[in-house]
Amino acid sequence: MTIITKILFKIIIVILLFALNIGCSRNKRSENELLYWSSNHPEEIIFAKYITKEWNKISKPAHIKFQPVPEGQSSEEVILAAVVGETTPDIYSNMWQGDVEIYGQAGVLVALDTLAGFWDFINARCDSATIAEVTSSDGHIYQIPWKINPIMMIYNQGIVNELNLSKAPQTYSEFIAASKLYQKDSDGDGYVDRWFGYSEVVVTWWQRFFDFYPLYLAASGGASLIENNKAVFNNEHAVGVFRFLKTLYDNNYFSRERLSTKQDIFLTGVIATRFTGPWEIAHSEKFKPKGFEYGFQNMPVPDNHTGPTYTYCDPKNIVIFNTCRNPQLAFDFIKFTLSEQNDLKFLELTNQLPRRKKIEENPLFEEYFNSNSKMKIFAEQAKYVRGTDIHPALKEVFDLISQEYEACVVYGIKSPEEAIRDAADAVNLLLLD
Repeated sequence: MTIITKILFKIIIVILLFALNIGCSRNKRSENELLYWSSNHPEEIIFAKYITKEWNKISKPAHIKFQPVPEGQSSEEVILAAVVGETTPDIYSNMWQGDVEIYGQAGVLVALDTLAGFWDFINARCDSATIAEVTSSDGHIYQIPWKINPIMMIYNQGIVNELNLSKAPQTYSEFIAASKLYQKDSDGDGYVDRWFGYSEVVVTWWQRFFDFYPLYLAASGGASLIENNKAVFNNEHAVGVFRFLKTLYDNNYFSRERLSTKQDIFLTGVIATRFTGPWEIAHSEKFKPKGFEYGFQNMPVPDNHTGPTYTYCDPKNIVIFNTCRNPQLAFDFIKFTLSEQNDLKFLELTNQLPRRKKIEENPLFEEYFNSNSKMKIFAEQAKYVRGTDIHPALKEVFDLISQEYEACVVYGIKSPEEAIRDAADAVNLLLLD
């Protein structure tokens, strides 16, 4: 049984039961009626309603019907259920990049590069690195890069000043030294009540998108985890990331206690830094105490790091399902949605970055970034981002890494070298056909 078959078999067993909540009707829409699903994010719903209304004004008799993805435990499970029940929408704009390969290989997505005008569109929107990143192992492209939320480090400027630092820490040694200062400056009662940073200690695979993975990309210059169906992360960069984070936990500079259940630990000064995305801006502006100042910078890097600092971009992309009776019309709607003017509208409504090359240099977006200087930091970071490798077993790969992360980084049962080696060995065993 191949890895694809194993994963599909496991998914279908779980999802068949959940699929009953979606319904069993097949696509009865005409070629000029398309169904578009967005995420359930409130601002994205506003944008989706806007763009659908604008399209329907100019596209008669073609008509787009919009609805948010149906409620479920997660949008990923809802999409899987819809695939199994053949009740998928024509267009979906909240597809995690790491899921696309399994759907592409299962034959449930339209190969977009077979549609008229695709290459002119994608080359105008994306650089060659992004195009390579979304190209499937079979040579086709099943997803259009849409939006990103690069992971960076938010820092409390007041605490940086309090510690007499000239800037927020940028390297591992600077970060550890600042952590020691902040810890030492606690109340002195033997109880640590503040930490320099925080990351979730739970083993859930996607939590590694906010600690290990962006740090690995930063250290390695954007290197892959998997190449040619083999793990390639048993290297100094991954070991160094584990060692850096393990040091923080070993010295109690990061808390092993789950702090996320409490009040906002960043805005209240319980932690001085956090690895997060641009969504933090709107939240901080709304809830920050009077006089609170904060900033963003690149993820911490090894002391000997040279060159640009990459990070994980948390991409969500747009796909067309093979239940669509008019893929060319669906693609025309997507092109309309992702025009420069509509990308600007999306940015203004959601404060999420369109994945458009050189967006920070485009005069159309200049006024927005001049008025939203912290968002411009993320736009400049967008030149140096990575999504995920193309492989259908990505969730399982990250799950195996996360298990070793817990053993080494959080609880210190293994050394960084042992943990990374064991993770790579487990991934290689997983990937064997």
